[in-house]
Amino acid sequence: MLQFKPSVLTLALVAAGASMSSYAAEEVKAKKDEKAQEEQIEVIEVKGFRTSVIKSLNVKRFADTVSESISADDLGALPDQSIADALTRLPGVTAVRTGGQASGLNIRGLDGDFVFATLNGREQVTTGGKRAVEFDQYPSELITQAQVYKSQKASLIEGGVAGTVELKTADPLQNDKEHSFVVNMRGSFNDQAADIADAEEFGNRLSFSYQGKYLEDTLGVAIGYAHLYQPYVASQFIGLRFNDDSRDINGDGEAESISEGFEMQQKGGEDTRDGYMGAIHWQPNDNWSIKGDVFHSKFDSENFARGFRVKSLKNGEISNATVQNGSMTGGTVSTDGTDNFAVFVVNDNDSKYSSLTSGAFNITWNNGDALTVAADISYSKADGEFVNGGTRAVIYDDIDNQIRASESIDYQLNGLNPADISLDKSYTDTATLGLREVGMWPYDQQNDLIAYKLDFNYVLDNDFISSVDFGVRYSQREFNAQRSQAGYGFEYGDNPANQPVLHLTDDMTDVVNFGGDLSSYPSFLKIDFNKAVDLVNQQLAATGQDPFTPTANWSNNWTMIQSGSVNEDVLAGYVQANLNMEIGSLPITGNIGVRVVNTDQSSKGLQQVGFGLGEEIVDEKGVISTDYIRNEVGKTYTDYLPSMNLNFHLTDNDQIRFAAASVMARPPIDKLKSGMGSWYDDSATPGYKKYNAWGNTSPLLDPFYADQFDLSYEHYFEDSEGAIALAVFYKDIKSFINNFTIQPFDFEQAGFIVPDTIVDNGVEFPVVKDEGQYQTAINNDNGGYIRGVELAYTQIFDFLPGAFAGLGFTGSYSYSDSEVEFETDLSGQSLAIPLPGLSEHVANTTLFYTLEGFDTRVSMRYRSEYVSEQVAVESQLAFFDAETIFDYQASYGMENGLKLLFQVNNLTDEPNKTYFGQPQQTGTIQTFGRQYYLGFSYSM
Repeated sequence: MLQFKPSVLTLALVAAGASMSSYAAEEVKAKKDEKAQEEQIEVIEVKGFRTSVIKSLNVKRFADTVSESISADDLGALPDQSIADALTRLPGVTAVRTGGQASGLNIRGLDGDFVFATLNGREQVTTGGKRAVEFDQYPSELITQAQVYKSQKASLIEGGVAGTVELKTADPLQNDKEHSFVVNMRGSFNDQAADIADAEEFGNRLSFSYQGKYLEDTLGVAIGYAHLYQPYVASQFIGLRFNDDSRDINGDGEAESISEGFEMQQKGGEDTRDGYMGAIHWQPNDNWSIKGDVFHSKFDSENFARGFRVKSLKNGEISNATVQNGSMTGGTVSTDGTDNFAVFVVNDNDSKYSSLTSGAFNITWNNGDALTVAADISYSKADGEFVNGGTRAVIYDDIDNQIRASESIDYQLNGLNPADISLDKSYTDTATLGLREVGMWPYDQQNDLIAYKLDFNYVLDNDFISSVDFGVRYSQREFNAQRSQAGYGFEYGDNPANQPVLHLTDDMTDVVNFGGDLSSYPSFLKIDFNKAVDLVNQQLAATGQDPFTPTANWSNNWTMIQSGSVNEDVLAGYVQANLNMEIGSLPITGNIGVRVVNTDQSSKGLQQVGFGLGEEIVDEKGVISTDYIRNEVGKTYTDYLPSMNLNFHLTDNDQIRFAAASVMARPPIDKLKSGMGSWYDDSATPGYKKYNAWGNTSPLLDPFYADQFDLSYEHYFEDSEGAIALAVFYKDIKSFINNFTIQPFDFEQAGFIVPDTIVDNGVEFPVVKDEGQYQTAINNDNGGYIRGVELAYTQIFDFLPGAFAGLGFTGSYSYSDSEVEFETDLSGQSLAIPLPGLSEHVANTTLFYTLEGFDTRVSMRYRSEYVSEQVAVESQLAFFDAETIFDYQASYGMENGLKLLFQVNNLTDEPNKTYFGQPQQTGTIQTFGRQYYLGFSYSM
């Protein structure tokens, strides 16, 4: 039987659960106690998933907060595609699948905007334009531990209302071996790729890492590299929102809601990610520690979406309609080509290119007795480039004269299954299919953060407070966004004479057939996007127009208004008392403290004032406008965030935790932009004009605030490795952020510049600055509670006889509910929806087995239905159906360090399924295929 003595676990895990400052102090204390502990320590080396489970369990046991963790038995040993996949094995943690893989995380029913992330204790910026970290940017092969703090402590950086995810890379001086080298190679296969034209079936993963100690174990070096190349594969039917302004189509005297339309598409392409990690740690003596580390990840996702987009069903001629509960769910929709109903052949370029770089330098000093000082400087940078381009083609009787053909579609929605579709025309003939629109709408973002931190730990010799942590942190963050646009033609109506509908050629098209579950759908033409752009440029050059190049321009003034920058300067200080006391004979550990945070946020952008009253500003086409001014608007605020974590050690194997804290999460960074368009209308005072503005962003937003409470009981088995834990939690969230129209709004008092007078049609009007409407984002008053229960059970069955002793199980169940509700009309009527991201029921289980080098496991992740955004023509809130995902892995390790591995992700090819309000109002039906891996690892 494999037994880990508590003394070993304490030494190994105290550092893993602490903050940067307390980490340094505990590291020093551990070294002082090392000789005294040496004779008690029984070092047992075990490899595989079993050891990772035991390490993770004991990190939880000795942590000073309510937390969960995942630990690798060696660098590069986590089998998951990204650290996001690994984190979804934790209680109360769920993922939003993007392209079939986990990316964003939900924790205890709150989405990624409420989740804060650090790498080696330093704040991470993201490429997504919000606060939500895209965890698939982090290769699991380069992460040694991931910990989710569900309760807050003063020494943790503020920002996690849902929780804080702490990722750690290797510290080479903490490695057990003098030198270690690990290499992983795997080939992959997606079984749905054959159903997608141009999709790759095969991919690969490669990683290697080295850790070494030199100069009598005073200098450590670690390097790592991880490469991923895999197909991006999805087949999808996507129904669009239902309109509430529809008509009576079955003669019952009631107006039925009708869907805006739907999409039938193939998605393909390839994802390529390269990650790099390096660290150096020099500890010349017991008083000094000098560390530097760097992490870089480049993730290119070159993806396309092709197929049909059917839009504006309500504008067509409807017959043979079927109606369910007030919604049209099927029928025949026809057009003679003169209305806005149309069947589009679409070819979209949805590629995204992102990179992330983090680096830090840390010096820690202790006086050999009680005081430890740690100074830290860190940098995090993330850039994202979103291509967002596409073509639209429709069927014509006469392309040159823009005479559209009549067409009709028969459809029947099938709830949570793909709809039945029949078209009366062929969409594969270049003689009749005309290219009427080509567009690009890129969105580029840059995030930069530099932070300075000074932490102190002072060890006390008393029976109440073991040590005190205190420190200060200052950070500067800058976010820049650039919107741009290039357009040719129009989606509806006739194209202008200088941008006629274009003839497609055979060399730029191919006929594509649907496969898999969508194989009954009609064929369509794949159009090469780059060749379509070349064709557009030929036409533009022939008529003396500007080339097809995305720009921020006044003709599409939203590109200028939605571009801009956000700056955020944060100064925080904290004091935290670490407790180690007894009440009677009951030992109590934990901490109590307060964090004080001052935030200075501001944004620079363009504000429309109109009537030539602005500055001379040149757009990217060289056009000058005087209708806009450069503005800079912001606010400063200070928050006091107390926290307490108490751990009551009832016995050696039983403990009760209680935690309470006030927490905050700042608004999505792109919601703080100050850019705004405007218009004037008549004031209530005759002879005056009032100023109005739109933007749906605001640099005046406050953070999300919450008070949270946690209570948990943990029992660790005495005669075997394992534990059972029961936790309850309660979060009282003060407000959420919503788009809202404020009227009246005092623009001048808020810091916006508004002209005193305008001249309209030769008449001068005084401007009223506090009467108009402001279409903006606000902190509403619709807060409320989120509460829940979590149950976790882990058992290593090492008490069973013989080969059965290698069996193990770990699993968890979470129940969450909330009084928070929002309103949506996407189902065709006003509907109350729950908090986006909240699944009432979440379960994770893993059954694993280890025997003489053989290691196998099957994992299950389940989440009940929830509300989130489905991605279609526009992002739309929808109900996601419950999903259950199975993964399987088997490996065999040999004594020479070679391990063979086989793995299947998404074993049952679980789809994404969504609907609007009622299951018959079909939303997304999206499948991704199974991903198979076969490979090996070698360690020495």
